[in-house]
Amino acid sequence: MSYDELRHLADSWGLVMMGVLFVIFIGWTFRPGAPARMQEAATMIFDDEVDDDQAH
Repeated sequence: MSYDELRHLADSWGLVMMGVLFVIFIGWTFRPGAPARMQEAATMIFDDEVDDDQAH
């Protein structure tokens, strides 16, 4: 494939693929159950639990 063919492929199907991935990533954020998991991940560093290996 020449440079022009690859550029045309990236300009057409590459743009479509990036658009599809964008919609998937946005949809993944708003799926059912996501807010609870995001809140858990956001506050994970504030948990007071200590692992047994680190409790010296």
